[in-house]
Amino acid sequence: MAALGRGAAFLRLLRSNAQVLCRRCKPSWRSVAGMVSVTLGGTLCAVPFTQVPSLTHESLIKRAASLVTDSSSTFLSQSTLALIDAITEYSKAVQTLITLQKRYLASLGKLSQVEEDSIWQVMIGQRAELNDRQEDCKRFEAVWVTALRLCETAAEAAYTSGAEHASITMQTNIQLARSQAEEALKLSRGLDKTLLEVKALEVQASAQRAAALEKSEDDVPEAYLRED
Repeated sequence: MAALGRGAAFLRLLRSNAQVLCRRCKPSWRSVAGMVSVTLGGTLCAVPFTQVPSLTHESLIKRAASLVTDSSSTFLSQSTLALIDAITEYSKAVQTLITLQKRYLASLGKLSQVEEDSIWQVMIGQRAELNDRQEDCKRFEAVWVTALRLCETAAEAAYTSGAEHASITMQTNIQLARSQAEEALKLSRGLDKTLLEVKALEVQASAQRAAALEKSEDDVPEAYLRED
């Protein structure tokens, strides 16, 4: 018990001395940190600080180049999709016209004049739709070519600025867009070729029919052609 009493008295003495020292001198940051460390049992809590990245000209240019390649890729993908859709609709119109022309050729000489005129009206309407679809293809192809050139420039700029990954990604997107558009254009060219072949057959059949009609008129006896 006596030892405990002496210990308590010693602590009170230390506390009173510390209060006197605090009144006489203004504590510095180091002394406050020391007192805090004593209060926390001799340990300091680590406070995390966010490391601010270095914003150099090179890093800012690389970020800008990456943003350009991203936006250019979006432009290219949208224009490629629009071009492919336009080519698909054009191909459908060509296939419909080919079917109509083949049916017309197969029915030559078997239909009345009224029926032939009806088929011709349908074919004329289909040709008008074909022209509209062809204009859509030309318009979207012009946009697609512009997007392609923009992406090529963006890929070159990214490579020059040091953004190699963005440049490689951009070149991959360009190759993919080229292959997709070329596949659709290849199908369209094949249908155009078939349409020209059918058109040639139609012209040939019409010429043969006109010649046959002219010959039949020449074979009519002269007596039937005289007026009474």
